[in-house]
This record gives sequence, structure tokens and C-alpha cells, in this order.
Amino acid sequence: MCRREGKKLFLKGERCMSSKCALNRRKYPPGANGPKGYSRLSEYGLQLREKQRLKRFYGISEKQCKNYFVNAKSKKGNTEIIFLRLFETRIDNVVCKAGFSGSRRAARQLISHGNILLNGKRLDIPSYRVKVGDIIKIKNKKNIESMVKNNLAIFKDKDKNLLPIWLDIDSKNLQIKILQDPSEKDLPQVFDSKLIIAFYSR
Repeated sequence: MCRREGKKLFLKGERCMSSKCALNRRKYPPGANGPKGYSRLSEYGLQLREKQRLKRFYGISEKQCKNYFVNAKSKKGNTEIIFLRLFETRIDNVVCKAGFSGSRRAARQLISHGNILLNGKRLDIPSYRVKVGDIIKIKNKKNIESMVKNNLAIFKDKDKNLLPIWLDIDSKNLQIKILQDPSEKDLPQVFDSKLIIAFYSR
């Protein structure tokens, strides 16, 4: 998927940061004609690729992505910011950004298997959108706690600037508290949201 989009989507955690990353090894799209390189795209092609990149980065379906657009468009304010905020506040994304899992796919598995507590109650819906004041904790299981602590140890070795300021991460108690909604500067800067909004507005 990274090779198709021509950019790293960080789908496999630490592997994406190593020399084993598929995009590092083969910097061309997949398929028989891949080695020829990336073709020049039309305006529609650019919009499509940006939308596909967003979907694959967060690991969601086309239906979910379109529903987020409809939701964002129906609200007052900047549609682009609201649209990206809907992705960022998904609980699987929060668990991943806090360093509790190595990738969003691993975070979804952690949640869907019932290993996450939201405000003291079991939650198994990866697409659930968190709110200010919500508290996320790891279920009291030794093997799960050990795995999360290992992930946090790896996460701490990364640039501290990557830590989201809208989250309060308690690595000792394995807890995340939502302090505020992510602001515009907290949203991912790797996507051109204007192209995605234009795609769905056609």
C-alpha cells in the first residue's frame, strides 16, 4: 500500500522505520509496470490518490470515509479541520498515538478483543470517537500490560515532539486522558485535505 501511494503510511510500526520498509527497498509502484515509476496524474487522479492515502493511513473503509465527510460538512466551521479531527479522535488512533500499540492495525486488534476500558467500561469498537475528559485504560491482564509496556518503551525512544499535547499519557498506570480536542496544528500535515474535500464534493 505504501508503494502504491508513494509515501510511508506507517502500517507496520517499527518495520516502517527500518531498512526492511518496502518503500525503502523498492521505490516504485507495485505491478508489472511498476519499475517504470509513478505516472503523471490528472486533477481527479491527484484527488483520488490523496483520498486513498488517507483511508489506508487510518485503515478505514470507503463508506466510513464518506460518512466522515458528510458529518464534517454538516457542522459549522472549517470542513477540512473538522474532517481530519474525526479521524484523529477515533479511539484506535488515540491508542496508537499514545504509544500503546505499534500500529493502528494492532490498536484495532487490542480494542476489538476487549482489552481496552473507556471510563471504566469495556469497549470493543475501534471507530468510537473519544471526547474531552474520557479516560482510556488497559484491561488488567499481565500479557497485555507487558506488551503495552514494551511498546511504550520503544515509543519513548522516539522524538518527544511526536507526543500529542492533547493527550495526557500515564505510562505507569497505562492510562490515557483526553485533555482537549486536537487543534489544527495537532492534525496530520501529511495530507492535502483540500484535495479530499474536492473529491467528495464532485
